[in-house]
Order: sequence, then structure tokens, then C-alpha cells
Amino acid sequence: MSMTENKICVITGATSGIGKATAIQLANLNIELVLVGRNPTKLEYTKQFIAKKTGNKNIHFFLADLSSQKDIIKVSSDIKKQYAYIDILINNAGVISDSLLLRMKDEDFEHTMQTNMYGTFYCTHRVIQSMVKNRWGRIINISSVVGIRGNIGQSNYAASKSAIHGFSKSIAKEVATRGITVNVVAPGYVKTATSDVLSEKMKENVKSWIPMGRFGEIEEIVPIIVFLTTDEAKYITGEIIRVDGGMAI
Repeated sequence: MSMTENKICVITGATSGIGKATAIQLANLNIELVLVGRNPTKLEYTKQFIAKKTGNKNIHFFLADLSSQKDIIKVSSDIKKQYAYIDILINNAGVISDSLLLRMKDEDFEHTMQTNMYGTFYCTHRVIQSMVKNRWGRIINISSVVGIRGNIGQSNYAASKSAIHGFSKSIAKEVATRGITVNVVAPGYVKTATSDVLSEKMKENVKSWIPMGRFGEIEEIVPIIVFLTTDEAKYITGEIIRVDGGMAI
């Protein structure tokens, strides 16, 4: 894969799981990383970990609550002071607050939508201007197979991810002539800290939904995300790429 040198990538939710693994792979490609999150301890640890593992010292972090428009406007301003433009945006941060709709609290629905969907909107809205100006950009939004097929107890999460799908397709059409691609990667159930908390009974139940009969590995998701940042992927836009073992067939 070819990657134009000196690209700058903003990635949210990079302190664990898919986000962290993606950050490591991009650092290996000498991409300059800007990590955005709300936990300074985790961000500092992740920065040092990736730098040591990859030898890439061009890693910086900025603090922001991604559910807050005010925070994102401020962090965008702070980033702009340091960087004239952003080439790649990976909207990976997200929250889960599961409950049957009958028992769901308003704040659980609102916070999930605010972080997952509005956070994606806020971040994209703040960086896309520089991409349009440079006539080059890659926006990759991390969604979920749940946004395609739905899931019991996850109406808020599914709604937020489905919204990201429509948002991404629309933006892809708006900026397609400017050398900017906008795509979605929708993982299925993956072996992460989130899935580790499921009971063995629930895990076996979930596996019965998956034609391949197993959970995915983080290493099976990350290459798709990384590929979408490259020059080889310049004719792919507006896609929702499932990496789910066939779960949403």
C-alpha cells in the first residue's frame, strides 16, 4: 500500500481496542497522529506506548469530551493552532448503554446519540474545511453491524450507528469531487474489553448468529481501516464495509 508522506491523522477513541490498534498501524506508516479523548492519563500512556512500539515520535493528544460541541469546538481550535490542516479523520470513539426500550432512561438514549452520532458530526464538521481546501482527505467512521441489523436492548446504540451510515453517505456525495472519501467500517462482535464482559452463555448465543461461528479479532478489522486511508482506496467512497463474519447477511 502506498501512503503519501507527512499525512496528519486525527483519531478518537484511540486508547483501547480497535482505535489503539489502528493508531499503532498508522504510526508504523509514519503518519503523524493526533489523539483526542477525555482521559489524560490514558492518552499519555497510549502516546508513550505507541511511540515506544513504533519509533514514531509524532504523536500528540488533546483533551475533549466528544459528546460536547463546546469541547470539540475548543479542541478543534487548539489543533488548528498547531496544524494548518488535517488529512485523515477516524471517528472511532463511542459509548454503549444497553437497555430494553421499556426500561431505558432518556439520558441513556441522549448520551449515546450525543457521543456516537453528534460526536462524529462535530469532529467531521470541524476538519472537512481544510480537506476541501487541500482537495484531499480521508474520513473513516467506525460503526457497528448493529446499526444494520438492530439488536435487542440496543435501540439507542443501533440508532446512533444507523445515523452515522446516512450521514456518511450524504457527506461522501458532497465532497466526492474534492478528492475526499468518506467511508464506514462496521465491525461485528470482536474480541475486545466490551465483549469480554459477556457471560459465556451470551457469547455462545451471539456466535449462533454469526455464520463463521466465532467473534472477530481486532487484527481482522484494522487492515480495512488502514487501507481506506491509502491512495489505493481513492475510488471507494460512501461504503459501509461490514467486517462481521457474515452476521448481517
